[in-house]
Amino acid sequence: MSQHELAKTYDPQAVEPAINDQWLNSDAFRPKTASSDQPDDSYCIVIPPPNVTGSLHMGHAFTFTIQDTLIRWQRLKGKSTLWQPGTDHAGIATQMVVERLLDKEGVHRRDLGRDRFLDRVWEWKEHSGGTIVNQLKRLGASCDWSRERFTLDEGLSDAVREVFVRLYEEGLIYRGKRLVNWDPVLETAVSDLEVAHDEEQGHFWHMCYPHADDPAQHVIVATTRPETMFGDAAVAVHPDDERYKALIGKELILPLTGRTIPVIADEYVDPAFGTGCVKITPAHDFNDYEVGKRHNLPLINILTPQAHMLDCEFVPQKFRGMERYEAREHVVADLDAEGLLYKVEEHTHQVGRGDRSHAVLEPFLTDQWYVSIKPLAEPAIRAVEEGEIRFVPQFWEKTYFEWMRNIQDWCISRQLWWGHRIPAWYCGACDHITVSRETPECCGGCGSAAIHQDEDVLDTWFSSGLWPFSTLGWPEKTPELEQFYPTNVLVTGFDIIFFWVARMIMMGMKFTGQVPFRDIYIHALIRDAQGQKMSKSKGNVIDPLEMSSKYGADALRFTLAHMATPGRDVKLDESRIESNRNFMNKIWNAARFVFMNRGSAVADASVRPQLDVNRWILAELDGVAVEVDRALVEYRFNEAAGSLYNFIWGTYCDWYVEAAKVSLYGDDEAAKVETQTVMLTALEGWLKLLHPICPFITETLWQELHGADARLVTASWHTPREDHDMDAMQRMRRVIEVVTAIRSIRGEMNVNPGKRIEAVIACDASVQQALQAEERLLMNLARLESLNWIAADGEVDGAAVAPLADARVYLPLAGLVDVAEEMARLGKNIARLEKDIAMREGKLGNAKFRDNAPADVVAKVQEELAEAKAKQSEMLAGMERLRALV
Repeated sequence: MSQHELAKTYDPQAVEPAINDQWLNSDAFRPKTASSDQPDDSYCIVIPPPNVTGSLHMGHAFTFTIQDTLIRWQRLKGKSTLWQPGTDHAGIATQMVVERLLDKEGVHRRDLGRDRFLDRVWEWKEHSGGTIVNQLKRLGASCDWSRERFTLDEGLSDAVREVFVRLYEEGLIYRGKRLVNWDPVLETAVSDLEVAHDEEQGHFWHMCYPHADDPAQHVIVATTRPETMFGDAAVAVHPDDERYKALIGKELILPLTGRTIPVIADEYVDPAFGTGCVKITPAHDFNDYEVGKRHNLPLINILTPQAHMLDCEFVPQKFRGMERYEAREHVVADLDAEGLLYKVEEHTHQVGRGDRSHAVLEPFLTDQWYVSIKPLAEPAIRAVEEGEIRFVPQFWEKTYFEWMRNIQDWCISRQLWWGHRIPAWYCGACDHITVSRETPECCGGCGSAAIHQDEDVLDTWFSSGLWPFSTLGWPEKTPELEQFYPTNVLVTGFDIIFFWVARMIMMGMKFTGQVPFRDIYIHALIRDAQGQKMSKSKGNVIDPLEMSSKYGADALRFTLAHMATPGRDVKLDESRIESNRNFMNKIWNAARFVFMNRGSAVADASVRPQLDVNRWILAELDGVAVEVDRALVEYRFNEAAGSLYNFIWGTYCDWYVEAAKVSLYGDDEAAKVETQTVMLTALEGWLKLLHPICPFITETLWQELHGADARLVTASWHTPREDHDMDAMQRMRRVIEVVTAIRSIRGEMNVNPGKRIEAVIACDASVQQALQAEERLLMNLARLESLNWIAADGEVDGAAVAPLADARVYLPLAGLVDVAEEMARLGKNIARLEKDIAMREGKLGNAKFRDNAPADVVAKVQEELAEAKAKQSEMLAGMERLRALV
């Protein structure tokens, strides 16, 4: 766009795609070559890799806005910046997507076989797996897209295999049989962190277990899963429970089986819960598994991987092959028929479901691969304790420590086909397992060629845990690894501190000897305007792509930054985005005015203006530059956005542009040229400051300012000066104070804002001299017909008065307002406010309302009450002024 052709109205749909194309077709987002004389010249963020199945949601938009703000800010500050992009192969999620597509064709993955199925997944990935990347580009994410990585690409696969082999060789990866969370739909183990625990309505079945030596007597046990009774290995009681001490060590008959099981004593049992007798099923319950280990009980598995009853000696013939819930119905019916069902109670309890399949999970005994995690956790704990890594906000350290200090070995194998296949080979001739970087030709133990690779793949989080260094080329010693590792900051949500953050710290320190990042900025959750979590079922999802189409990406980004208060969830209302679209319009219109009145002037950072108003705006610009820089250093994005909003809308657009018109439309040519130069210079400065948050509109205006070939994205950050004229700043601030007072009286007295009026200022000689130096400006801004001066102790009858720190402003109101009519209007408004205030005070005074209403509802009423009281106070002051005229 050439100069002086700025469109009359701001249209983000016309502006943003064109600017995006400019960036993406250039090398603007690539880092500069490392500078040997400036070792601290690099800045790097690795993107939390979104799932390849993903589509942009508001949480993504939030975290990527924050990251892009940091990257663009540091790029403008001259750093060699790398925002490393990429996507995660998302093992379970991606396999599910492709299996659903196959279902529509009437094909199961096992019909295709592993190789053909994986071909179909790669085909899907190539055609549909880049959706979220394109959406991020649309949002303005300034990643170096030429370096995009994928957790299954060749380089990252090499890194994964290298890490697995090294950990295995050190004895930190091992294979063991133990209980895992098992998804019977996906037929795979899942992590504890991938289990969604929800309260569900169920039943408590109370069952009678007869004494083996006297079947006429029995103990009662209660369970929510009666079908697991065939795997019972004991009944446990508390060692101090007097009711059952005599039974400890005796045998009970397991109903429906004829098998006997012992009564054991264990402090795990809560005597006050239920009957105080607990069935122990070590192969199907995590707590029971630990009890079983303490008492050397047998591990009796009674389920298939699909959660059907197993065909084995422990399951009675009639139940074998039944689906678990079908078996439950028959077990309960048979117990009832035999008189062994004591009672059934309604019971609300926690049920664990897979967060992907939503199937009820089963604790299941299988052979899996594990990482012995404590040796890796210890240095990762110290890194945070000693300040090598800091959490922002700091209170998230507690969450991190609680999990890390109680960490359990990590189950890293998954029974899937899509993922990093475990580099272990089993021998058909001996029991040896060969773990190798390369595919072996024969067994490393006996030399037999009859070997086959493990069918399982690694947990997706295993490869993600290597992300900060694997994406930079590790295990090779690449220039990127040398220049950008450790990275500077990780930006992520609190919900993956365990999944991902902790594992990156552990893996990074183990394999590079350094922490993977210095800071961890944990952002809040995005909720709806009422504070509810967004969900499709609630119909309260705000789609970032829809908002960008409607209001522009800059308006959305500014809203998210403005609301990014550390530690607090963000309550997002579409009206906030709409409001910031109005802010973009304000920016556009102000810039258009500046460009239309620029003459032949150009921005000049070395300008030394003579006029107070021009000295003042440059000083205010430098002040806000310091505020924004400090806020971004401290990850206070809300403060950075707030400072920019107040300066651009208030200081520059509302005050300076209006003040500049005095010189622009006056007869003093030197003042006009100086003002044109300063207008452009201040505009140039705040475009730089706003660019990290609102890149599209600022880049567009920058090219209007400096020509179509100019690029703000690779410009330099605004550098504040230190030689400002503080007296000029003080004089302008006093002018603004006086004009504000006059405008306030106009508003309170309902005086037509366009009407020129008389004003009188009472002050001492020094204040008068300072104000008179800017009298022309003051009269224009306040729309005064005349301005008179009286001594500091002087009074003006029949005038509204505004007391200031070192002056009083009088507005004679005779002829300006109908006093009786205005008092009647104010009286009605005050009466209406009094009712509102009484109603809200009544609500807040009601204990039931305070105790039962949601916190955000109570807070809103408190806020409305404060606003109503402030308005009442203003109107009462206006009434007092009017009374003084009567």
